[in-house]
Amino acid sequence: MTIATTIRRAAAAGFACAAALLLTGCLLAPGTFTSQLELRKGGTFSYSYDGEIYLLALSKLADLGNAAEDAADEFVEQACYDDDTFEERACAEDELAEQKSNWEQRAEERKREREREAEMTRAMLGGIDPADPEAAQEFAERLQRQAGWESVEYKGDGLFQVSFRIAGNLGHDFVFPTIERLPTFNFFVLAAKRDNGTVRIDAPGFAPQSSGSPFREMMAGMAGAVASDGSAEEDTLPAPELNGTFRVVTDGEILANNTDEGPSETPAGSVLEWKVTERTQVAPTALIKLTD
Repeated sequence: MTIATTIRRAAAAGFACAAALLLTGCLLAPGTFTSQLELRKGGTFSYSYDGEIYLLALSKLADLGNAAEDAADEFVEQACYDDDTFEERACAEDELAEQKSNWEQRAEERKREREREAEMTRAMLGGIDPADPEAAQEFAERLQRQAGWESVEYKGDGLFQVSFRIAGNLGHDFVFPTIERLPTFNFFVLAAKRDNGTVRIDAPGFAPQSSGSPFREMMAGMAGAVASDGSAEEDTLPAPELNGTFRVVTDGEILANNTDEGPSETPAGSVLEWKVTERTQVAPTALIKLTD
């Protein structure tokens, strides 16, 4: 297999992996951050998040799509094999001609598939086209229109520096983040209100996935890319470095939690704290009773 063939196949595989992540909703990931959820008897709450948020679809996804498109638009010779030994051999001219004819006949099919992939990406981003140079600014403006987003600054490669604060009465479940016209499959924090006066807190976004970070899985799809000299090339997709602190502060009764040290008592109430890194084994969780 030629180096050029390897590069084209790696680009296509990387884009396919990224597209699959879009379909499962793995769009957002935290980076370096501090976050706090405060719950009070009577149902009032406040939540804050200060730090980095990565948006997968703006972190080189358009580049992957272009690379995959270039790969699809160039004929790549397929391997030929000996009928008796099944070993790879050089292709005869008529075999190459047949391969190229079949490839040309599928041109319209490849074009339709690219259009479907582009439409899928835009749909998952609520109409934003990641290939548009203004996409990041459009996304930041969309966030700043929503309550709670005090500041949103784009740093490049899908990275946003944000400050979020909101407070209210926990009359229903609270989820962070929720972004206008985007799916909320991979939320960072969920406070689920139960009818017995308790609140269950889960923070799946504040721990690596059990099967590994979806961002790192995507980059693994590009690991086959090679430099022009044939050596392995370092993939350039940004890898969010998970490094943060999540706290829960409450005057309610803590019924369960998975912190290492348990609650500490402060003038503000009982405090649960999780240090979150790539080495974190399980996502933060707690159960708090807010009624007497």
